[in-house]
Amino acid sequence: MIDLDKYFKKGELIPAVVQEDSTGEVLMLAYMNRESLQKTIETGYTWFWSRSRKELWNKGATSGHLQRIVDIKGDCDDDTLLIKVVQTGAACHTGNHSCFFNNIEFNKAD
Repeated sequence: MIDLDKYFKKGELIPAVVQEDSTGEVLMLAYMNRESLQKTIETGYTWFWSRSRKELWNKGATSGHLQRIVDIKGDCDDDTLLIKVVQTGAACHTGNHSCFFNNIEFNKAD
């Protein structure tokens, strides 16, 4: 049994970066509390904590755009998760495959 408490020593929420297993594309960033991480581990599908609605949500339960877990890794500080998934449909609520589609212009360093 995994010690989930170690991930929540710094706060009640932990960021979870969701990455498509087959391509490595980053699909989204969401937050987990202890209960959503437990449900994710138990079900094999992603569960998150909605900061705006203040409730648990199972990604894709309404839309059908489920995220089946392939791998979960904690970072070196135990305060961020990397979750590799098989994504069904779009990960973003806008209908885009990834939530990261807005380009920001910047000056490239030499």
